Amino acid sequence: MVTAKQSAPALLVVDDDPTVLSALRRDLGRYRDRYRVLATGTPRAALGILDTLRERGTEAALLLVDQRMPEMTGTEFLGQAKERFPAAKKVLLTAYADTAVAITAINEVRLDHYLVKPWEPPEERLYPVLDDLLASWEAAYCPPYGGIRVVGHPFAPATHRLRDFLTRHQQPFRFVDVTTAGGADAEGTAWPRVHLPDGTRLSQPTHRELAEVLGLAPAVDRPHYDTVIVGGGPTGLAAAVYGSSEGLSTLLVDAYVPGGQAGTSSRIENYLGFPAGVSGAELTRRAVAQARRFGTDILAPVSAVALRAAGRARVLCLSDGREVTAGAVLLATGLAYQRLEAAGAERFEGAGIYYGATTSETTTCARGHAWIVGGANSAGQAALHFAEHASRVTLLVRGSSLEASMSRYLIDEIRRHPAIDVRLDTTVVAVDGDDRLRRLTLCDRRTGRVSTEDAEYLFTFIGARPRTEWLADAVARDGHGFLLTGPDLPPDDGWDLPRPPFLLETNMPGVFAAGDARAGSVKRIASGVGEGAMAASLIHRYRAGS
Repeated sequence: MVTAKQSAPALLVVDDDPTVLSALRRDLGRYRDRYRVLATGTPRAALGILDTLRERGTEAALLLVDQRMPEMTGTEFLGQAKERFPAAKKVLLTAYADTAVAITAINEVRLDHYLVKPWEPPEERLYPVLDDLLASWEAAYCPPYGGIRVVGHPFAPATHRLRDFLTRHQQPFRFVDVTTAGGADAEGTAWPRVHLPDGTRLSQPTHRELAEVLGLAPAVDRPHYDTVIVGGGPTGLAAAVYGSSEGLSTLLVDAYVPGGQAGTSSRIENYLGFPAGVSGAELTRRAVAQARRFGTDILAPVSAVALRAAGRARVLCLSDGREVTAGAVLLATGLAYQRLEAAGAERFEGAGIYYGATTSETTTCARGHAWIVGGANSAGQAALHFAEHASRVTLLVRGSSLEASMSRYLIDEIRRHPAIDVRLDTTVVAVDGDDRLRRLTLCDRRTGRVSTEDAEYLFTFIGARPRTEWLADAVARDGHGFLLTGPDLPPDDGWDLPRPPFLLETNMPGVFAAGDARAGSVKRIASGVGEGAMAASLIHRYRAGS
């Protein structure tokens, strides 16, 4: 969160119309407690202001720019400004006739929003837009302060897990490589360590310990809820929003960090309502805030380890030793990526081999060579993300084409990107190294040719399995572990009610399944959100008939 005590980031307004410029300065006055509001009438003067800010180490948080100006267009200005402050939010002021230009700017300069003049009243047409954009910018902003430091070995799995945990929680931190920081006991075993701003030092903390110290795990003391949701991906979060907004006391339990696999996506470009795309972390932040606003309790990192019936109540046993009862349970546990079936792979997990898009490793592999395994959308999104940081990205695809498993827009972007190389019909058969990954052995499935490549960073997105092992025989699953519901249930499933199961209901009445872990579901974020909303409605119907 930005505070007045820090070097205040800037909001820069550019418009050649003095009347418009004066009105914008007036209306942006509400942000002066956290930001410096700067205004100028010419794009060239504005570029000079940005250069001065950069020299002084001051951030630009938002650029609010008119499209039609004599020296250069707003789009041209934002293109140059992006080179100076790539993280700044970009808003274009347009007349009604300029809306087509603004839409083009979304693709050319990653425009975040366009405002049509006039914006009166600002309480309805200006402030909601800027509040949302600034909240998003603040969530990703790493202010220059003596904050959290993670000290450890850069390629140690335990260090990677801590960095990933903090990154997924959008907690700013700095990593200190103990091997280059002059640590006398760099060879010791008490790494990683976390240094907090108040002087607290944590040695090899668990995720739960770190969450409690940082205030990320609010106390949850209620023994009973109307609904307990297991899994905090888009499906679980949607169910939490719809259920709690309709008056159900709701607990959401997640074994790691809310967001699921979607939360690790660097950019989701085909989700409705986000024409410029949205990161998985940002989508998760919004959903968590929305669920909490309606009263959802969120418990993480805590796993559900068992489920049983107690009359018509449902009992969840949790990894911290607690038991929680519920009138209804939604299983939205999602999927986990399959492990890489290559000789030696397990040895380098977290030390060069990473499952999913670990944004915590983005800066680590800057200017290096990132290898991506997989041919679906998640692999394509990761390739494009790392191509913005690494000098080279190689996408290894088992199949003979991308078209069979990846969206067209991703294929087109990948083929246009000069830093991305795609190798089809290729599998990783072995990996090797010392204390970290150093080499890959690849096999061309068409020719059988085997080759060895130098590699330090391998990110895998292959296959997926449902996170349902903990349920054992509590509810029906298919041969792959996916949860069976409604008409897919076998006739001898032990159902004991006179009515048939609801569409998303398992063979245990009052226990529902939705999202990727459900057999037959469409594995897309939008469909998962839809199933979460549907599950909330079915839970209401179940409660009404109980």
